Amino acid sequence: MPLLISALAPLLFIISNVNADESSAKFSRESLMKKHVSLPAKEIDTKVIRVTFPKGYKTPLHTHEGPGPRYVVRGKLKVEDSGQVGIYGQGDVFWETGAVMTVENVGKGEAEIIIFEMAPAKSGS
Repeated sequence: MPLLISALAPLLFIISNVNADESSAKFSRESLMKKHVSLPAKEIDTKVIRVTFPKGYKTPLHTHEGPGPRYVVRGKLKVEDSGQVGIYGQGDVFWETGAVMTVENVGKGEAEIIIFEMAPAKSGS
């Protein structure tokens, strides 16, 4: 029995330290963007879209169905939207207006963003 206790003691020590580390972890919350938006319709369709841009890729001029925040997961992007130019990197959030725009991957590798889009609901959707 003393041998069993001696063998289990290091395991109990490790388990107690793991639990102590977990209980000392703190919840974290950070507001990345806040924006007042006037909704153009009573009902809105929302989408969350992941987009990956190969190195050096530039989109043609285009629009989206609606405006919304964009979150850069990785990489570096040059965004031209409504005549404004911005460079955004990992962890940045920017607002896309829904107007004519382009996005260019100006980083050293792939870039990835998450698009949160809000647009008037289409009938039947």
